[in-house]
Amino acid sequence: MRVGTGFDLHRLVVGRRLVLGGVEFPWDMGLQGHSDADVVCHALIDALCGAAGIGDIGTLFPDEDPKYRDARSLDLLREVTDHCRRARWAVENVDVTLLAQVPRLAPYREQMRNNLADALGVDPAAVGLKATTTDHVGAIGRGEALAAQAVVLLKEMA
Repeated sequence: MRVGTGFDLHRLVVGRRLVLGGVEFPWDMGLQGHSDADVVCHALIDALCGAAGIGDIGTLFPDEDPKYRDARSLDLLREVTDHCRRARWAVENVDVTLLAQVPRLAPYREQMRNNLADALGVDPAAVGLKATTTDHVGAIGRGEALAAQAVVLLKEMA
């Protein structure tokens, strides 16, 4: 078994779509980044990479590479999961915390869990997903940014 952790933070800006866990939220701001900037997927990607010993998101998908411009992070997560399988590692379970003052996660939680489970090749019950605020402290608390942290457990495939 191997454990990996990941963290990602992006600034909220006007004129971008807000995508979290592969779900587009109806919101007047989105996350700034080279891809769709989905912090949930990005934190999971780094956690998977760390556990499998395969680098990190910036190494695998460099932001100076134009082919990743506006890429769907859910697709990148699927690609990293496949890379882990080729390295003989299977996802046992994951746990993600979204740090956001707004918007509310609850109406989208099940769709996000299902998207992540599909990309990871696991049952949705193996995907923990929750959110917390920062009680109006810092950039997240002021509604200027969103972040996510993730932990994954990989099991060596027989």
